[in-house]
Amino acid sequence: MNDTIFLKNFIEPPVDRKKILHYAKSGAEDQILLQIQQLLEESLPHFSYKIAYGRFPINSDGNALDLGFARVHSNDLKNALLGCKEIILFAATIGIQADRLISKYSRFSPAKGLLLQAIGTERVESLCDLFCLEMKEQLKRDGLATRPRFSPGYGDLPLTLQKEIIRKLDCTKNIGISLNQQLLMTPSKSITAIIGLEERKA
Repeated sequence: MNDTIFLKNFIEPPVDRKKILHYAKSGAEDQILLQIQQLLEESLPHFSYKIAYGRFPINSDGNALDLGFARVHSNDLKNALLGCKEIILFAATIGIQADRLISKYSRFSPAKGLLLQAIGTERVESLCDLFCLEMKEQLKRDGLATRPRFSPGYGDLPLTLQKEIIRKLDCTKNIGISLNQQLLMTPSKSITAIIGLEERKA
């Protein structure tokens, strides 16, 4: 375990149309499903699936949590990592082409723009799920179990932690994620998160 940052490209995760409908807050009408299918056929070839990640020790430091790359005050994260001595820190993105397609469609068809927003969200969430599953299986060999991922902005974990994550994983250089003054990521279909690691119970 060290400060090495790892980069990984994934093949396209399976598409979950139910989740797309959920993110779009839409019913499963035939016309909506047809539009989703058409948009998937156009957009899927343009997405890339990239992860930057590292493994770090953590310690409780009084009222703060020392993550190795930042100290944070968050009871929710502290509870989520209770019993953990290490974390996997990661950032995921499906690339800037998602934003370009969303912008293109939103100009002349807000409804299709909304569906593309939902597709992009489903794609990056599916990428994160795939990565978390891979880590779970890989770390079993080390006698470790993984906790559910936890992202800045969840509960009382401040969004300002994005700055430290982007910096620590060198996301701009490694996978093309940057952060604006409002702490929003570009590409917009990107996620940063923390996975707690604990010893597997017999």
